[in-house]
Formats: sequence, C-alpha cells, structure tokens
Amino acid sequence: MKAMKLRPFIPSGTDYPRAVQFYIDLGFEKVYYSDELTIFKFDDIEFHLQNYQNTELQHNYMVELCVQDLDAWWQHIQDSELVNKYDIRVKPPQIQPYGKRAIHLIDTAGVLWHMTE
Repeated sequence: MKAMKLRPFIPSGTDYPRAVQFYIDLGFEKVYYSDELTIFKFDDIEFHLQNYQNTELQHNYMVELCVQDLDAWWQHIQDSELVNKYDIRVKPPQIQPYGKRAIHLIDTAGVLWHMTE
C-alpha cells in the first residue's frame, strides 16, 4: 500500500466568497471553483475549501502546513495585511511545546492553521 496525498476539506464558514479570496491572498492558487467547492494548490499541497458552515466544527478544526521557510510566510502574512483585511488572528513564529517552530493562524471561519518548518 502507498498513500499519495492527503487533501483535507476545510469549512469556509458563513462567507464562502470571502474565504476563497482569503486563501488567494494567503498565496494559494485556485485550480477549481464552484458554488460548493474550491480546490486550492501551492506546490504539491492541495486542499478543498467547502462552502460549509458549522461553527463547532470550524472552531475545533486544525491543519498543519509544513513549509520550508517559515519566516518568508510570516513576512508575506505581514506584507499582505491579512489581519486588517480579514480580521483574522495570527501569532508570529514561536517554538511550540512539541518542539516545532510555528505560526498559528486562525482563518476567516475559525480554522486553526499550524504553519511549521
């Protein structure tokens, strides 16, 4: 047996078009779009943004995105002013208790992204 990819389905929250634009501004490429689903890609990483609202799920959903240069991602987040534009929460790179250096970013729906290197 061999696994090739893992493509999570991320809930968009109440404002699907805003969530789509957020991920574009974060740096992901939109490779498919419909009223129900958008597929995003960055290099070999892909995920599905689902036009779906469930507050309990969204506030308990976490994704880890492993990146090569965490400082470059942090700079991009700062330069693109995502915090002001989308009223999201983000913490700068820090060493976590589990040993990885990570940015914690809570997206427009409340999903917590652990960006690690």
